[in-house]
Formats: sequence, structure tokens, C-alpha cells
Amino acid sequence: MSIVRYDPFRDLDRLQSEMNRLFEGVIAPTGERGSGQMTQATRLWSPAVDVAETQHEIVLRAELPGLKPEDVDIELTGDTLTLRGERKFENEDRKDSFVRVERSYGRFQRSFTLAVPVNADAVKASYKDGILEVHLPKSEANKPRKVQVTAHGSETPVVTASNNGESAASEITAATGEGSPS
Repeated sequence: MSIVRYDPFRDLDRLQSEMNRLFEGVIAPTGERGSGQMTQATRLWSPAVDVAETQHEIVLRAELPGLKPEDVDIELTGDTLTLRGERKFENEDRKDSFVRVERSYGRFQRSFTLAVPVNADAVKASYKDGILEVHLPKSEANKPRKVQVTAHGSETPVVTASNNGESAASEITAATGEGSPS
């Protein structure tokens, strides 16, 4: 009887191979892994998106190279912004002559839940150099307001918070206990 050396990584390699085989059809349904062959199925893909928030708006930037503005659908429903579109395979007649295809094609959909209400009537979108930029202005109710705090018996403000340098209609008076409801 011969002695066999135990390799603890052999089982992990086999597990990884089985997992790759299992998910290969889900992640890359367009052909054999690494072969670059295209089939009729479309690849699953999702464009990269950056979302930034400023004091006045939320700005979304999506990488959509090769698409035309009319190929993209933007929908705002309540607090959810949805981007939809499709990147079509460019050279249907030359599909069989490709040695390798790495760019993703097919339909995509991305949805984003907005943390603050936005003014739906003022949403603007632009597309330049493969970048879709969507500006979502925050609704007026959620923008910060200037509030002055004065000490009781004094007309001089103690603390001032600002909102765009505008003066506020609200004033809070800090009571020292006199005249405050019990």
C-alpha cells in the first residue's frame, strides 16, 4: 500500500471548479467561459453609476458608452429613479468572425432609492461622451433654512445657522424659564 500525501487545497480547488461550472451559465450565458464565442443569448450587464449629493441636488452619472440618448429611458416614480436601456451588438453580420468578445451587450436596468424627496418637475438629464448625467433638485421642504437663536431679554442673536446666505423668517427664542409654559 502506498502513502498518499494529503493536500488540503485539493478539495478547495474542486469546490471552486464546481462553483464556476454552476454559475457559468448565470453570469456569462453567451458562450463558453473564456472562449469569446457569442450565442444568441444576451449577456447580463449593468453600467457603472456614481451618485453624489450636494446641498441642493442629487447628481447621478452613469457610464453608457456606445448608446444613443434615445436608447436610454429614465423614470422617476415616488422615491425611486430607474434607468433602462439596451446596448445592441454592433456587427450582427460579422458575429461569427470574432475571436473574442469581452464587451457586454443586452438590456440593463438600474434602480436607485432616493433618500430625500426631489422636485420631479425640475429633473434634467444630459448625455455627453458616453456619460449620462441626471440632476435631481431636492424639494424646497428639505433644503436647510436659516434659523436665528436669541437669548431671552436680548435682541442680539446668539447663534446663526445659514441657508445660502438668505435671511430666515423663523426665529427661535431661548427662554430662561420666565414666561415659558409649565
